[in-house]
Amino acid sequence: MNIGHTYENTARLVHAVTGEYPDVERLDTAYRTAISKVRPMPVKGEGIDITYEDGTWAKFCTDNGIFEHIFKGAGPTDGPTREAWDAKVAEALALIQSIHPDLRRMVDLMVTDLVILNSGADGGGSASHIPGVVVMSPGEGWETLDYAMCLVHEGMHLNLFVADKVYGTFTLPSTELEADDRRALSAVKIGQKRPLDKAFHAAVVTVPLMFMEHHQGKTTLVDLYTKSLADACEDLKKQRPYFTEYGQMLLDELCGFGETIDFGHVARSISSPEYAGYRPAVAA
Repeated sequence: MNIGHTYENTARLVHAVTGEYPDVERLDTAYRTAISKVRPMPVKGEGIDITYEDGTWAKFCTDNGIFEHIFKGAGPTDGPTREAWDAKVAEALALIQSIHPDLRRMVDLMVTDLVILNSGADGGGSASHIPGVVVMSPGEGWETLDYAMCLVHEGMHLNLFVADKVYGTFTLPSTELEADDRRALSAVKIGQKRPLDKAFHAAVVTVPLMFMEHHQGKTTLVDLYTKSLADACEDLKKQRPYFTEYGQMLLDELCGFGETIDFGHVARSISSPEYAGYRPAVAA
């Protein structure tokens, strides 16, 4: 999703919550203020606040059954382990910056809190009702790129959640998109049909991950997802009537990439005003 589009959507959400019309320079602070009003705990300061299995966000998620598949099996961690994780996150943010500065801007804006665990789940999680929060369980063999892709992956989910709150992506609520006739192929869980909103999210997040890997001269995910993304797009298009006008715009952009796998186009579309420009928020 284009960074200008992200700015506009975020500003619209800020206006809906606080009544403020933030400019780009104040958007990060304004967004943090806004989401602090709609989630159980406020944002603390600037940057990404990193906590672990004994932190307040971990307790909240555990108590409320959020990300159970990630928290299950998580054990205590020591100082050196946490320091190593912190260092990897810093390296990952620098890598995202080097791959594309506007991907870094998206992560900096969307991700306010990061919970890191050692559960063995080897992945991450985010949720629409706790904006800004990402949970990560790094695999033993994770390299800096894996940390970076996890942050971008979950940051993109959070980005899509904001867009959905502002414009609405689907014509039906999430529970009704679970019906068998409203499911679509997942680009990630290859061969599986998933509820339409989850299948759409999965397809969208493959794009920046493939782009990042390609930039680093790797092909594992590119080889894995090229066909599955094309298949997912074809299946998603069959469900077009369940997308709003805004959702259809996002679907068309996604399917355009799925048909061409043009990484130069991805690089341009992340920043180009041709795809979206920031405009001051109006009533959401």
